[in-house]
Amino acid sequence: MIANYVALLERIRAVQAAIRDAVVAACEQSALEQLSAVVAEEAGDTIFAIDRVSEQVLLEHFHQLAAEWPMVLIAEGLGATGVAVLTPSGSPEDAAIRVIVDPIDGTRGLMYQKRSAWILTGVAQNHGEATSLADIELAVMTEIPLVRQHLCDTLWAVRGQGGQAERLNRLNGERQPLVLRPSRAATIAQGFGGLARFFPGARGVLAAIDDEIHFQVLGVPPTGKALAFEDQYISSGGQLYELLVGHDRWIADLRPLVNPLLRERGFPPGMCCHPYDLCTELIAREAGVIVTDALGGQLAARLDVESDLAWMGFANSAIRDQVAPALAAALRERGLLT
Repeated sequence: MIANYVALLERIRAVQAAIRDAVVAACEQSALEQLSAVVAEEAGDTIFAIDRVSEQVLLEHFHQLAAEWPMVLIAEGLGATGVAVLTPSGSPEDAAIRVIVDPIDGTRGLMYQKRSAWILTGVAQNHGEATSLADIELAVMTEIPLVRQHLCDTLWAVRGQGGQAERLNRLNGERQPLVLRPSRAATIAQGFGGLARFFPGARGVLAAIDDEIHFQVLGVPPTGKALAFEDQYISSGGQLYELLVGHDRWIADLRPLVNPLLRERGFPPGMCCHPYDLCTELIAREAGVIVTDALGGQLAARLDVESDLAWMGFANSAIRDQVAPALAAALRERGLLT
């Protein structure tokens, strides 16, 4: 276990609160055109002006944290490599921990004030460059609310101790415990779930797979009726949150699997989920959500800002058993899964 992890957890929660407050203030004070301006193309993603607000606070606080927990910091906004070695010697071998962060997960929705974004942080003991998502022992995620939204949540987990959460009232500063309760429904009928298909390119293929799964599991709906629903939340942290609080019953983000189709069509590989987007999946698993890779195994990508990840999340084993076989069959039929 990470040394003095209780103190580290509280410090990370404080860092995320500082980022949240700074970003909300920027959203209140700046015009949409200013926040949505593209300022860089760096490892892992496009960087917008609003991202620079979070990155500045992040670096200031993590330099302070590194005085007690020498670390390798992995995050967007750290230049081409996405890595900063914060040890007295400057050597990554002297780091006690590796910390992977997404300062704003869901930038696009937040800067247009469409939906909350999330600050994501995962912490693992330093096992060198091979350190992976499977090594994360502590995870924290904090909601960056819309300007018009007065309630916002923070969720965290320490491996083996379950998931916990708290809700903050921004108007009066009151904090209340929040119970994490993934859906206990045994069927996807009348629930939310589906395949992530955020961007143009292969949405038709992903939508066809989504339809096939629902028809196979639920049958063809009666005239004028809907048997299931979907919600395209452009934030992996946000998707995990929806599973954690019982809003969604399943999600599958399989964008890396359709990259070969994009190449066949003459398009470059699409934008995919990266390890920093899923660095808080420990919270979901500690709360009972089933989170896996495309083959049903534990996520174990090394901590970087470049690897493309496919993942699936199910609220419970009954939902997994209903969806996963149909999903795997649909993927194999199209040659997308071996």
